[in-house]
Amino acid sequence: MNAAHIGELLAVPGAGVVAGAVNAVVGSGTLITFPVLLATGLPPVTATVSNALGLIPGSISGAIGYRRELSGQRRRLLKWGAGALLGGLTGATLLLALPASAFERIVPVLVGLALVLVVLQPFISRRLRERRARTGRPARSDGGPLLLVGLTLASVYGGYFSAAQGIIYVALMGMLLDDGLQRLTAVKNVLVAVVNSTAALFFLVVADFDWPAVALLAIGSAAGGHLGATAGRRLRPAVLRAFIVVVGAVAIAQLVLR
Repeated sequence: MNAAHIGELLAVPGAGVVAGAVNAVVGSGTLITFPVLLATGLPPVTATVSNALGLIPGSISGAIGYRRELSGQRRRLLKWGAGALLGGLTGATLLLALPASAFERIVPVLVGLALVLVVLQPFISRRLRERRARTGRPARSDGGPLLLVGLTLASVYGGYFSAAQGIIYVALMGMLLDDGLQRLTAVKNVLVAVVNSTAALFFLVVADFDWPAVALLAIGSAAGGHLGATAGRRLRPAVLRAFIVVVGAVAIAQLVLR
């Protein structure tokens, strides 16, 4: 075994740890692991499929780490989870049916818009509360049909590529729900786990993947998801929002410049 091969074996689980931690708090872990898998010599589609499979344990451990914040959200999780399942399956199908360049132009725009919404979320939420107070119309705990459609479409994108998928989820929920950022982050982790698992099960049947890469990523992402959830739950909303914006900005730069 040469030094280069040993380096690859260490780089993949290492990237999985970082990606699992970042995914638990923000999202965008794919932007860490995907280039590493490409550097090991995997073709792009195989790397994407292997990445989706390998990051599932991280998504699940991140969701478990935020289980306290999930209290009282069962009904809307079931509704949004159904949309995430449908969207993830659709996105995975598109990955195999469309050329790899299909979403390259729109992804940075989507992430950029999501970041703007994350930054403006306190202002938007305040204005919505004031408007509801004037009209006497109570807030819907599930965000209504608009949020369901938005989350389902975001899940289509997540099933296709998943980079910054979590940021889009948080932006949509933050705009339409009166809820704390930590509780939204907890929901985001569950939706990401649903999308990744759905896409991965589809890929197991119809796509090629690399088992060693999947196994190494899975080990790293499981540990990273737990670490990220532990650290993320301690962040104040303003700090968490700033972290989301920084990670999102880096994601946009990487998507545009690669």
